[in-house]
Amino acid sequence: MKLHRLHVIRGYIIVLRKTEMSTRDICLLLGATGVGKTLLLKRLQKLGLHGLSELGEPPSTLPTVGTNLTDLTLKKKKVTLRELGGCMGPIWPSYFKDCSSVIFIVDSANTTQISSSCIQLLSVLSAEPLHSVSVLILFNKRDMPCIMSLIEIKSLFRMDDIIASATQPITILEVSAGTGQGLQEVLNWLESITVK
Repeated sequence: MKLHRLHVIRGYIIVLRKTEMSTRDICLLLGATGVGKTLLLKRLQKLGLHGLSELGEPPSTLPTVGTNLTDLTLKKKKVTLRELGGCMGPIWPSYFKDCSSVIFIVDSANTTQISSSCIQLLSVLSAEPLHSVSVLILFNKRDMPCIMSLIEIKSLFRMDDIIASATQPITILEVSAGTGQGLQEVLNWLESITVK
C-alpha cells in the first residue's frame, strides 16, 4: 500500500495510509500559539471518556511544535482531532485537503492577539480545500477576568461580515478549556456535523 503522509509526534513516527485517511472524520484544530489548543484537546478527550463530572483540574501543557492527533469516540462516530501548532501557521494549508471540519480557537483574554487571529481565520476560510467544511470558532479563556464581551470581540473580528461572505457553515461558541465551560457544546458540534 502506498504511504500517504508521515507525521512525527512527540518523537514517534506515525504512518498514515491514504485509505486510513479517507475513512476517518478528521477535524483540524487551529489557532495562534498560546490560545489553548492543547488543553482543549486534552479536556475534550477526557470529557468524551469520563463526562463532565470527572473533568478535574486542567493538566499542564506545553506549546505544540508539530502536530498532535487524538481520537474521540462520540455517540454516533469517531473523530480524529489534529492539532497543528500555532508556529506551523505557514504550513497549515498542507493539511487542509485531508480534513472534514475545522475548529479555530481564539484567546479572548489576549487583546493584542485578536487582530492576528482574525487574519489567520480569514486565510483559513479563503483556502479552496476548505470551501465547504464546517467551521467552529471558539472564543476560549472566557473565565479570565480581563476579557472583552463577545459583542466586542465579534465587532473587532467583523464576524457578521465574515459569516456573510464565507462559503462554509460557521458556528461560534464561548468556552473555557480550563474550567470546562462550553466543552460539551463542542462535542455536540462534532457529533452533529456531516462530512462533505
